[in-house]
Amino acid sequence: MPSPFRPIARPVAGLAIAALVLGFAVAALRSTSVAHAATSSCADPITTAPSGPATVSATSTKYGNVLVVGSGAYSGCSLYLLTSDQLHAINGADFACSDGANPIGAACDTILWPALLTDGAPIAGPGVNPTLLGTVTRNDLPGLGTVQQVTYNGMPLYRFFLDEDPGETEGANLFDPVTAPTGTWYLVDPSRGQPATGTAEIDVETAPLGGSGPETTVVAARMNNDFSLFPNATFPVYTLTPDSKKSECQGACAAFVWPPVLTSGRPSAGPGVDQHALGIIVRPDGTHQVTYNGAPLYLFNRDAYISVLGGTASINGAGLSTPFGVFNTITP
Repeated sequence: MPSPFRPIARPVAGLAIAALVLGFAVAALRSTSVAHAATSSCADPITTAPSGPATVSATSTKYGNVLVVGSGAYSGCSLYLLTSDQLHAINGADFACSDGANPIGAACDTILWPALLTDGAPIAGPGVNPTLLGTVTRNDLPGLGTVQQVTYNGMPLYRFFLDEDPGETEGANLFDPVTAPTGTWYLVDPSRGQPATGTAEIDVETAPLGGSGPETTVVAARMNNDFSLFPNATFPVYTLTPDSKKSECQGACAAFVWPPVLTSGRPSAGPGVDQHALGIIVRPDGTHQVTYNGAPLYLFNRDAYISVLGGTASINGAGLSTPFGVFNTITP
């Protein structure tokens, strides 16, 4: 397998800082939960198996209508899907958000992104399509044995540990290097179970090629919109040489290495980007992918970083030749 599939290397010092910073964040959230006495926080970790069926409802946000927990202690808490979880259905790979080792040292599926679990068939609340609700068996949640996680349109659903209160959306459009493999977290559109991305913003970014090469200014996508630890981050975008008004990057290509830049409406151009160059195509799964002068745009998993993990901006995919074609950055 060629080099684009190699995992991101992270400095040891950066990981130590990350563990401290996010450790304090987890502790602060738990303290807040205790202070609220009997009131549960959307940030609560999972410590026990569920005792009844979960309910999923929909609510209106700036990202459009999205899924939320429909009843119980976490009613109104935002729900998310992780794009790289698609690999489980594609090739039987482990879930990208699991209890496997990660730089934070906390289980993804019970602490960082608590899985929405159910005992019995999940219930469709207002605004939810009951035919899209389902379950998947999980055996990798620490200390819980075999449990059922709620899915929507086949994708597992999770809360986020930085969402304390109903209506918070800190995990929206989060390009997450902590998951294995890297993926993007999205809110979920109840109509078809697709990512509820809101309007994509395309900007410019200046970063070193390969992390140590010359500083280069390229077209980039703004992500991590509401993420308090690293908000409104930009990541380089790429075009693929075989693409011509449609995307040749499907399946594992898009789920793992080169996720498409998605939007729920006409994309917006930031300073230095020509609005007239931006457009959209409809992918086979019905999602809308941003284009630049007609060429579909992609992110690259090795560009993902979070500043508190000790990572920095870098352009790692420029000119890479892959089984899908050659990926190139765009000069604004």
